[in-house]
Amino acid sequence: MTPPPNHPAIPPRKVGVLLINLGTPDAAEPRAVRRYLAEFLSDRRVVEIPQLIWQPILRGAILTTRPKKSAHAYAQVWTEHGSPLAAITRAQAEGIRHAFGPGVLVDHAMRYGNPSIGDRLRAMKDAGCERILLAPLYPQYCAATTATANDKAFLTLAAMRWQPAIRTLPPYHDDPAYIDALKQSVEQGLAALDFEPDAVLASFHGMPQRTLELGDPYHCHCRKTARLLSEALGRELLVTFQSRFGRAKWLEPATDTVLEGLPARGIKSVALVAPGFSADCVETLEELAIRGRETFEHSDGERFAVLPCLNASEPGLQMLRSIVQRELAGWIDAP
Repeated sequence: MTPPPNHPAIPPRKVGVLLINLGTPDAAEPRAVRRYLAEFLSDRRVVEIPQLIWQPILRGAILTTRPKKSAHAYAQVWTEHGSPLAAITRAQAEGIRHAFGPGVLVDHAMRYGNPSIGDRLRAMKDAGCERILLAPLYPQYCAATTATANDKAFLTLAAMRWQPAIRTLPPYHDDPAYIDALKQSVEQGLAALDFEPDAVLASFHGMPQRTLELGDPYHCHCRKTARLLSEALGRELLVTFQSRFGRAKWLEPATDTVLEGLPARGIKSVALVAPGFSADCVETLEELAIRGRETFEHSDGERFAVLPCLNASEPGLQMLRSIVQRELAGWIDAP
């Protein structure tokens, strides 16, 4: 059927894949970090305190003091391409862009900051994507990560007259493709060291203890990932949780506390892996690699290393191709 001459242009039908990560400030300076933290810490999924109580605290003490400190942390890991997280997530999208054929458009977005989920979803719809897979790059499900990324996407969809069909990537904490990619990555990282570590730590991002008590599966997912990775590697992993914030009780044991205590137990050399992070970021490059090293060496530790995340490595990209291909079943032809 030929449309009438005045009919709006209709792009060819496509399937979209939107890789989503947490986010990053636009620059490693206090004003940009303040803007980023205001959005991040205002998310009700992230801070589950009544807003009437929380917002005065956030707008007062936190946003007047924390941006300068956080900007210093970002400045230590900022690259010529900007934020490591942004650059790596973009490289991941580029790395699987042609994996599913010409009818599939792959893009990336950030839950907080730029490029925003709303902007990229609208662009994908305008490009002809009538079916879109939302792919939050969080192996372990957490309401404060996976759910809030989906929430933001659904908020954009709520304003669309013509919505695309949507699927969401489920957590992949125990997926064989993910565990195998981690195994390859950790083995490569350990082989590149000039020492044999006395212990290997698997450090996951922390969450308040009450999230576990309220039914969030995150802690269980982290523990299962660590167990499966330990079995795959054939060696013990010490599981810890990092990035504590505020006065509430958080998941334990804490990474910094464990690092501080290891040398007294005769463990003088350690390697850390961060399986819950799909891409290196300020939490791995500054919190672990810089401050973690300082904590360990200050306690008489001798040799210390943080292994790279999966990033846009070949094992990481192969894993992404595998799990995305599976979730696109029925929308695209099998390879």
